[in-house]
Amino acid sequence: MGMPAEFHDIAKRVNNWGRWGADDEIGTLNLVTDEVVRAAAAEIRTGRRIALALPLKEDGVQSGMIPGRINPLHTMVQINQELFGPGTVACSDDAVTFGLQAGTHWDALTHVSHSGKIYNGRPASSITAHGRAEFSGIDKAGHIVSRGVLLDVARAKGLDRLPGGHAVTPEDLAEAEEFGGVTVRAGDIVLVRTGQVQVYLAGDKHGYGYPSPGLSIRTPEWFHARDVAAVANDTLTFEIFPPEIENLWLPVHALDLVEMGMHQGQNWNLEKLSTACAEESRYSFLLSAMPEPFVGAVGTPVAPVAIL
Repeated sequence: MGMPAEFHDIAKRVNNWGRWGADDEIGTLNLVTDEVVRAAAAEIRTGRRIALALPLKEDGVQSGMIPGRINPLHTMVQINQELFGPGTVACSDDAVTFGLQAGTHWDALTHVSHSGKIYNGRPASSITAHGRAEFSGIDKAGHIVSRGVLLDVARAKGLDRLPGGHAVTPEDLAEAEEFGGVTVRAGDIVLVRTGQVQVYLAGDKHGYGYPSPGLSIRTPEWFHARDVAAVANDTLTFEIFPPEIENLWLPVHALDLVEMGMHQGQNWNLEKLSTACAEESRYSFLLSAMPEPFVGAVGTPVAPVAIL
């Protein structure tokens, strides 16, 4: 069954294929110019730093719902080993195996495809087992640093956490924008808080994933109109789950990543940031969210930091 007409209508309105040339592989990250970063640096007033990543651990956020996306398996491969003979400096080393999108992460533009295509009209078949993502792998994103804006949808509604069936709409985003006294501008990285990560932090990883509030299929047009560079939130699935349109799975992923070329992030812990922004009565900051440069990867762990 193909995508419905509603999806294709939105796709036409947000499509960025060719906007930055036929060879482009980074999409809306092109909007993060030197001028945008200089302006973002001016957001630092107190130097207060807020870490936004969940801990990477064996009992992590993954519940088995997504096949193959395993939590970190951490192994010590050396423990106090005197590599250069008795009495020399002893070394300890470790290794880890895990899904690159197991914890707090960025999705690369190649994370999903639809109708046989990935961003900029390239064939989905360019992603292979041995070659990985030939185009738009997460390593192509380079540096992701810009002004961050927290749209605290839950707090704007006077809630600690949105209910599981809540689809975050453009109207919700505008309400949070007004609540925070901030205007989203071109090149911004928008963080959307639902409060859902509290469920995971309380020990219920299954309840965290399902049912979950998340972004509505209508939100890509809002981000497109404002030339947002990237979007992240505090849920497992990013968009509302189960989907708001029956049997239409991951349409927001397809619109953001494939059509718009906009990187998106999941499993970000925005709780401390929500408190800090409320205390300081401002909802914009410098955001550093550097992707790990795994060549050809379709996602990457990230340890983002908001600097107020």
